[in-house]
Amino acid sequence: MKQQLEALQQEALVAITQAEDLSLLDRIRVEYLGKRGKLSAILGSMGKLSPAERPVVGALANDVKVILESKLEKQRTYLEDQEIAKRLEEETLDVTAPGPFIPAGHAHPMTTTTDRILDIFVGLGFTVATGPQIETEYYNFEALNTPADHPARDMQDTLYLNDGSVLRTQTSSVQIRYMEANEPPIRICVPGRVYRRDQPTNRHSPIFHQIEVLAVDEGITFADLKGTLTVLLEELFGERPVRFRPSFFPFTEPSAEVDVQCFCEGKGCRVCSYTGWLEILGSGMVDPNVFEFVGYNPEKVQGFAAGLGIERVTMLLYGIDDIRLLYSNDRRFLRQF
Repeated sequence: MKQQLEALQQEALVAITQAEDLSLLDRIRVEYLGKRGKLSAILGSMGKLSPAERPVVGALANDVKVILESKLEKQRTYLEDQEIAKRLEEETLDVTAPGPFIPAGHAHPMTTTTDRILDIFVGLGFTVATGPQIETEYYNFEALNTPADHPARDMQDTLYLNDGSVLRTQTSSVQIRYMEANEPPIRICVPGRVYRRDQPTNRHSPIFHQIEVLAVDEGITFADLKGTLTVLLEELFGERPVRFRPSFFPFTEPSAEVDVQCFCEGKGCRVCSYTGWLEILGSGMVDPNVFEFVGYNPEKVQGFAAGLGIERVTMLLYGIDDIRLLYSNDRRFLRQF
């Protein structure tokens, strides 16, 4: 049995030394030192030995086990080091190599335009306010002096939801909510997305963006409205011609549309329907009926409101001839800005 143990030791040492990976080394461990391994098989025959031989063979078997376990551990450490070294060699990075070119991102032209307009109004003393895009008919129509039989409430213009609420058709609804919660004087600008039932064309979209402006105080006149909008348009477009023309809105009286000369320099193009002018905002003095809805005394305070189309302004500032380009996410288009 001593000879068997010595032969097993030599055989196992050779196998361990020749093991080239950790999985093979583990199989060798199980083969020689496992519960059903070769060493256990030899020790299972110790019952046939005399009482005097058993301690000697047991001690020898224990020595063999210790030697093999030590050799296994050394070989495992060696193989692990080899594996780490190989991985490091394969995964070595050349820190001097140039990295891939990743173009820098930038703001969308409409975001830039919105920020620019808000900066102008904030500089004039206005505060930015926001409100919900899903509105009740009261805030979207009734409180804005738009009765149930008004054409603007027709299903062809407004997108209604199943519960009777609407997708707001204008950011004017926020002025009602703000006036309900605040006393005059008020100076707010309201940026936001609005919705109308419309067919997409080069000039129209069913989803677009506005900035609403509202000022309420004692002694406000139409001259304040015109002066505020003139400063805004001069800051945006410089000396480009601007015109105010009479119009009608349910929640303002008197009312005016404001046009800016198209970027075709007045010659006429498909964007301006060959008129030379591009309508960018509606405006007017707040109708006294609106003040009554929010609990203001129309004999004491006056106000003006205006709604500015961000897409139209963006098109004018950047010479864009199709509003759909602003929503296309075409990288070729966006890289220009």
